[in-house]
Amino acid sequence: MTLRFTLIHLPLAALLGALNVLAFAPFGAWPVQILTLALLMWRLLRINSLNAVKQAALLGWAFGFGWTVCGVYWLYISLHVYGGMPGWIAALAVVLLALFIGLYAALATGLTVWLRRRWSVSALMTALAIFPALWGLTEWTRGWIFTGFPWLVSGYAHTASPLAGYAPVIGVYGVGMIAALISGCLACLPQKKIPVLAAIGLLLVGYGLHTVNWTQPSGQPISVRLLQGNVAQQMKFEPTQIDHTLALYKDMIRTKPADLIATPEIAIPVLQTQLPPEYLPAIADFAQQSGSTIALGIPITDGPDNYANSVLGFYPQTAKAATSGSDPAPLYRYDKHHLVPFGEFIPYGFHWFVNLMNIPLGDFHRGNVVQPPFAVKDQWVLPNICYEDLFGEEIAAQLSAPEASGHRAATILLNMSNIAWFGDSIALPQHLQISQMRTIETGRPMLRATNTGTTAVIDTHGNLRAHLPPLQFGTLAATVQGYNGDTPYIVMGNRLLLVCAALLLAAAWFTGRQRRNP
Repeated sequence: MTLRFTLIHLPLAALLGALNVLAFAPFGAWPVQILTLALLMWRLLRINSLNAVKQAALLGWAFGFGWTVCGVYWLYISLHVYGGMPGWIAALAVVLLALFIGLYAALATGLTVWLRRRWSVSALMTALAIFPALWGLTEWTRGWIFTGFPWLVSGYAHTASPLAGYAPVIGVYGVGMIAALISGCLACLPQKKIPVLAAIGLLLVGYGLHTVNWTQPSGQPISVRLLQGNVAQQMKFEPTQIDHTLALYKDMIRTKPADLIATPEIAIPVLQTQLPPEYLPAIADFAQQSGSTIALGIPITDGPDNYANSVLGFYPQTAKAATSGSDPAPLYRYDKHHLVPFGEFIPYGFHWFVNLMNIPLGDFHRGNVVQPPFAVKDQWVLPNICYEDLFGEEIAAQLSAPEASGHRAATILLNMSNIAWFGDSIALPQHLQISQMRTIETGRPMLRATNTGTTAVIDTHGNLRAHLPPLQFGTLAATVQGYNGDTPYIVMGNRLLLVCAALLLAAAWFTGRQRRNP
């Protein structure tokens, strides 16, 4: 490997990765992703050295590093500003995470060049089959290894692009694979012009699919009130602030009735056993008197060192006595299943790292993978808490589970979040874009009740129907129509992605065999 390669090509690859962040919210320049991947693929096709596989892997690693470190720099805010970790350790942690996430891109690019050589595949089939398949597979792998960290996977850049039409069919990883395929088409220019027609065709098909209504309205619309308390993260768990927070949300809940009133994640910053005895009964009273269903974000303890990040549901029929004492015994409870490493559970061997921070309630237990929705009039609302809406396959599995689990299918999704941990950063619009992708995949509207933003109502095509400005106190009132029916993604999950990737690799292998044995 030459010094020129190290000093020039690796920094350029990292710069391309950094520019890729512009494809995502809040910037929304999705064509940038197509161009940066095309340039990466163009460079891969021109590696001819003896160390071709190693050079390809390093290019992918640099690209993935630049992409990640610029896209999730806001983790530094949560670790240092709010977590209290020394600044240099927090910065190092973000860099190490970016280096780790970069390995997935390195795997895709390194294997692309290795398979091209091993199978004697043409440059055209490398760009149109091997690279897109491996790109999709490595991003899918990123979604589950070590519980997964699929933030900013390629498909999220396309909630407002023509490729969004593929999401209800093949999911966010499949959208990323198709984006890589279009990039491969561009990488073949100017020698090959026919792939440009294929790229245009893929965009047109995506546009057409986006006009398809995979799901149908169900029941009557409901009125909702989504609460955004805008409680500063540094004050949220301060003992002197807790009484103010409790009063704030109780007042916000009781200001006005609605069919559904939802608070953010852990709006109540203490365990239910630590609340004043009259607190939960007062909320139950309001639910009874106003005819409102209330979804309350609160940590729940089931015994010593056993607590969950939960949603408590209060129906209009909830009896006052049901919420007295230390056991609130509500009619509905949802416990967060997919927990955040280091923030909500401590991986084995990393207690020393967590001890460098001051994060309360940092080791929850997991809820069940499949949990039932709750009824609001004739709609069925399925909660997910903060980070959980990154995992579309898990939400799709919940929506496809009712027949086996004996409960009704959800018609509305509800995300309750607190990403005040990331301050006034691009994490807020990025998380909103993730929720938009979930609505497109599932054909269900999404309600978002957040502490600092972005509180929003998103329709089944990923469009914002109403929202509050971030970092402001407020309540979002809206009317929401539920939807039922299954998109192909609900039925198939990520299996169709795996099948398509396998077919692309098989096609590449077959054409390479034909070249070897004419």
